[in-house]
Amino acid sequence: MVDCYVSEKASLGNNVSMGKFVVIEDDVVIGDNCLIGHNVVIRKGTKIGNNVRIDDNSVLGKQPMRSVNSIFKDEKEFPPAIIAEGCLIGAGVIIYCGCEIGEKTLVADLATIRENVTVGSKTIVGRGAAIENFCKVGSNCKVETNVYLTAYSEVEDNVFIAPGVVTSNDNFAARSKERYNHFKGITVKKGGRIGAQATILPGKTIHEDGFVAAGSVVTKDVESETIVAGTPAKKLKAVPEDQLLRNQ
Repeated sequence: MVDCYVSEKASLGNNVSMGKFVVIEDDVVIGDNCLIGHNVVIRKGTKIGNNVRIDDNSVLGKQPMRSVNSIFKDEKEFPPAIIAEGCLIGAGVIIYCGCEIGEKTLVADLATIRENVTVGSKTIVGRGAAIENFCKVGSNCKVETNVYLTAYSEVEDNVFIAPGVVTSNDNFAARSKERYNHFKGITVKKGGRIGAQATILPGKTIHEDGFVAAGSVVTKDVESETIVAGTPAKKLKAVPEDQLLRNQ
């Protein structure tokens, strides 16, 4: 503990192991049997459940920064970050305040999860993935390596998003004040799947068990149990019965 700073106002459970140069601020609560790597910073008020592993150089409970041109205006204090029991947090991860992570979820190395985000239980957030603010991600999802999930998006349970998928929420591409009235992320309904390096345009919905083929550009909503492909994406065929979520 000589090489660490642990606030006297923090509460640590039993059998908490810490590496060197760990910083734990006021009112942090850490459960039992947690493993904390080197150079980890846990900001004020963060709540961490039992049996959580946090690898080197991660920051939990970070306060957001706003540029003068940001559309987001902080009018109130954010609640603390909450990391539920059994989570695995990789190296170099940044999880902001006002973020809740469900139990047994894995957040891989270098991922970023912004404020006002909820992630369900037993979900995987892949290496280098970015989940922007005001997003909701369900349980048993896979958000794979280098996915970019834009602000104001919703991903329901049992969704698969392959590596390199890009989503967007601004049809005005940062031009004109009118855009402030129209920001809308994407929606992926239960069981939806998106192939590698697909692009989903603002406000589009992938309905239950919809499938977007790799490399596609989605400019229209995707119907339930339908595979779309191409640029722009068009209906290719129905999802095979044996691949539907209800048949798993």
